[in-house]
Amino acid sequence: MRYGQLVMGPAGSGKSTYCSTMQRHAADENKLLHIVNLDPAAEYFDYEPLVDIRELIHVDDAMEDDELKFGPNGGLIFCMEYLVENSKWLEEKLGDTDDDYILFDCPGQIELYTHMTVIRKLIEVLQTLDFRLCSVFLIDSQFMVDGAKFLSGTMAALGAMINLELPHVNVLSKMDLLSKSARKQLDNYLEPDPQSLVTEIGNDRWSKKYQKLTEALGSIVEDYSLVRFYPLNIKDEENIGDIQLTIDNIIQFGEEADVKTRDFCEEDEEEHDDT
Repeated sequence: MRYGQLVMGPAGSGKSTYCSTMQRHAADENKLLHIVNLDPAAEYFDYEPLVDIRELIHVDDAMEDDELKFGPNGGLIFCMEYLVENSKWLEEKLGDTDDDYILFDCPGQIELYTHMTVIRKLIEVLQTLDFRLCSVFLIDSQFMVDGAKFLSGTMAALGAMINLELPHVNVLSKMDLLSKSARKQLDNYLEPDPQSLVTEIGNDRWSKKYQKLTEALGSIVEDYSLVRFYPLNIKDEENIGDIQLTIDNIIQFGEEADVKTRDFCEEDEEEHDDT
């Protein structure tokens, strides 16, 4: 069995930082964790990837092609579809080592996860390679400090969870960058009351017009416990460890390791010999 996290979320949510942080944390615990870059538009990340999609195709290849002439968004989608069509390349790069633990650093294009099928197809490819996967959806906590944005981010996370059909963890990144007042405000949202969210969204004409819709969405999230966020502070090692442990439990990492047992028959024989 092999293990993996599909690290995804909107652009600027801190996916690459999350990957490098988790890799460093694992190294501190004498564990080996690899990272695969699946973002064909990546310009910089502070880790050495095990596999880099840019060796196969770069977003500039799609944008500069005289026939394709894609823009940035279309280019990203084309690159991901090209990767799925050439999945043998990825399979060869990943090898077939048992007990691999790999983070897949995905592109920051939200529609890839919320309503398109290309990431779902990539998941199927990885599952044929014996990967047990968990999707990790990151949202910048600085974006989530008012009611309307929090509800919007919640619905985006829920859309990705439903579309990908994987065990799912939502992470609020960049908690270390929040002010004390913003952090206190965000704490109120981690176990949100839909009615308080509706109140905070405002009393302007637009908000009043769609108030019942907002209340319905909030109630769905609360009544069915569909979405929960885990705050991430990369400067807090205990916090990092808690999130990693949560994900490891979800994908059952380490549970199939051989259990060391003691041969009690031999021990009984030794006791009888002594007597």
